[in-house]
Amino acid sequence: MTYASIMVSVDLGTQARHRVHLAAHLADDFRARLIGVAAEEASYAVPPVGPIPASAYALAANNEIILADLKRAHTVFEAAAGGRSRVEWRSNLDFPLPFLIGQAAAADLIVAGRKPESGPLLCSVDPGDLVMHLGRPVLVVPPDTDHLDVRRVAVGWKNTREARRAIRDALPFLSRASRVIVVSIDDGQGADDTADAIGFLQAHDIDAVAIRREARGAPTAQVLVEAASEQAADLIVVGAYGHGRLREWVFGGVTRDLLAGAPLCCLMSH
Repeated sequence: MTYASIMVSVDLGTQARHRVHLAAHLADDFRARLIGVAAEEASYAVPPVGPIPASAYALAANNEIILADLKRAHTVFEAAAGGRSRVEWRSNLDFPLPFLIGQAAAADLIVAGRKPESGPLLCSVDPGDLVMHLGRPVLVVPPDTDHLDVRRVAVGWKNTREARRAIRDALPFLSRASRVIVVSIDDGQGADDTADAIGFLQAHDIDAVAIRREARGAPTAQVLVEAASEQAADLIVVGAYGHGRLREWVFGGVTRDLLAGAPLCCLMSH
């Protein structure tokens, strides 16, 4: 199993170049096609109303600004992709999330950045929204990270649909890793048995070991990150948990904390 097509979300933030560079190296490792995507839609403090020249002019001017932004994003993508041959660019005048959802069918893996603390950037998309909507694994890249070797992988294990899906989606990474650690955490309600997860990985010729940790009141995400760091892991694989409430997703505690502040790359599936 491999990733034949890797898609990366490109925005106009300072981290976009690092993220594209990382995605490009992954595309090299998997001999995959690399697809860059960006979108932006006009926003109006007061929407233009009626077929009057002023509103038409405002719309045209806004579109020109957006097209210039998308051109800048394309330039960032091309520069960071480094002249590779199997590269494709997709962009449009659209809201970033629905546009990326529409393009996701072309990819095995989506690479996205962490949600910026300073607020949304031009062309940016919330990685939590991507995880919940795409039906594809999403690799969430922390700031200032431009390379991922995937020598050691920590799998956060609970025997749930989301975690089982995450392990399946991560097989291309897991099969290349020199060490895979399946981490079960007792958060006060017991730790899930890892035997079947280990057996599944071994059936795919992946040498995996299990470790168990007790949260002892600490946030589960913190315990998972600490366990991953102790094992020198450079990737965490987890299921993503959440439910819709009105127009927003309410995430489970581990998913929320990893999206907000994990120091390692996280592959998430829902």
